Amino acid sequence: MLQALRNAIKLPDLRRRIIFTIIVLIVYRLASQIAIPGINHNVLRDLFARSQLLGLLDLFSGGAMSNFSIMAMGVYPYITSSIIMTLLQPIIPPLERLAKEGEAGRQKINMYTYIGTIPLALLQGWAQATLLQREGVLSGFGFSGAALLPTLATLVALTAGTMLAVWLGQLITEQGIGNGISIIIFGGIVSRIPQRVGEMIAQQAYGALIAFVLITTITVAVIVVVQEGVRRIPVQYGRRVLAQRGNRLRVAGGQSTYVPLRVNSAGMIPLIFAQSLMIFPGTVASYFVGSANATVSKIATGVQSFFSPQGNWYWIFYFILVVGFTYFYTDVVFRQQNLPEMLQKNHGFIPGIRPGRPTADYLNGVLGRITLVGALFLAVVAILPWLTRDLTETSTMLITSAGLLIVVGVVLDTMKQLEAQLLMRHYEGFIK
Repeated sequence: MLQALRNAIKLPDLRRRIIFTIIVLIVYRLASQIAIPGINHNVLRDLFARSQLLGLLDLFSGGAMSNFSIMAMGVYPYITSSIIMTLLQPIIPPLERLAKEGEAGRQKINMYTYIGTIPLALLQGWAQATLLQREGVLSGFGFSGAALLPTLATLVALTAGTMLAVWLGQLITEQGIGNGISIIIFGGIVSRIPQRVGEMIAQQAYGALIAFVLITTITVAVIVVVQEGVRRIPVQYGRRVLAQRGNRLRVAGGQSTYVPLRVNSAGMIPLIFAQSLMIFPGTVASYFVGSANATVSKIATGVQSFFSPQGNWYWIFYFILVVGFTYFYTDVVFRQQNLPEMLQKNHGFIPGIRPGRPTADYLNGVLGRITLVGALFLAVVAILPWLTRDLTETSTMLITSAGLLIVVGVVLDTMKQLEAQLLMRHYEGFIK
C-alpha cells in the first residue's frame, strides 16, 4: 500500500488531485472556525456534554457544530434532502420516471436535491439557533424588534455555510479524489480523534484507551469484510440475431455474467434514521421537564429517562430499529433499481428461474436472507458502546458507530478510485 501511495504521488495528475483534496479540506476546517456572533462558548461546551442530538449533528458538520460556526450544519441538510428524494422516487411517478432516464434524469434529481437543501438548511438553522437560545448559548435571536436583522443574518450565514460545504464537496468529487461530501464528513470525524485521545490521557484512562484501540481495530476489520461482501447471482444472456448478410448471421449476446447483491446495501443510513428517532422523544420531553404541571413534568421525566443511553432499554430499542430500517431502506433502493425488468429488457435471465415475477421473487428472497446478516451487523455496531461499557467503564468511543462506518466506507471508496487510476497506468493498486 505504501509503494502504491508513492506511485500515486509520483504521477503529476494524481498528485494534483491529492493535493487539491487536502487544500479543500483545510479550507473547510478553517471556515468551520468562524463562529456566529453572540455565542457563549462555555455554556455551549456544557450543552454538548449532555446532548446526544447535538452530538449527532456535530458528526455531520465535521465538528463545526461544537463551535456553532457558519459551517455548523455542515452537509446534513443536503444529506436529508438526498434521503427525502430517494424515498419519494418510488412514491411520486414523475420522480420515478426521471430516475429511469439515465444521466439526464439523475442530473435533474440532483438539481431538485440542491434546491431542497436551501429550505431544509433554513429550517434546521432556525431550530438549532432556537434550541441554543433557550439554553442560554445564543443571544439576540428572534423575529421581533431589534433582533430581526441579526436573526436573518444568522440564518443566511448558516444556510450559506451549508451550500459552501456542498460546493466544496462537489469540487473534491470533480477535481480531487473520492466522494467530496463523504470526504468532508470523514475529515471532521478523524479530526476529533486526537482530542478524544488527549482527554483519555489527561484522565489517565490508559486501560480504556487500549481497549478502545483494540475494539476499533477489530470492528474496522469486520466492517471491511461485511461492506465488501456480495452474493453473486449468475445471469445468462440469450443470443440474438442482429442482421444477416448472405449466409452469415450477426449474433450478439450469449455471454454469462453475474449480478452482485451486497450484504449491506443500506450503508450507515439505518443508523442515522434509528438514532434520530431514538433521540427525538427525549429531546421533546426535555422541554416539559420543568413544567408547572406535576403530571406533565413526571411523564416528561420518565420519557427522558427511558430514552437515555444510560439505560438498557434505549440500546435494545436502538438494536431493533436499526434492523428494521436496514430492511426498509434496502427494499426501497432495490425497488428503484428494478433489476428483474432490466434483465428481461436485455434478454437476460437467471438459470433455472423464469423471467418476470419468478425472477423478482427469487431476488427478493435472496436479498432478504443476506440483508439479515447486514442488518444484524449494523445493529451490533450501533450498540457497540453499550456492549463495551463494562469493559471500558464508558460508553463514549473514540469514533461513534456511524462515524466508524463512514470512515471505513470513505477509505475503501478512495482506495478503489486510486487503484483504478493506478491500474490505468499499469501500476499495482491498493487492493489486491
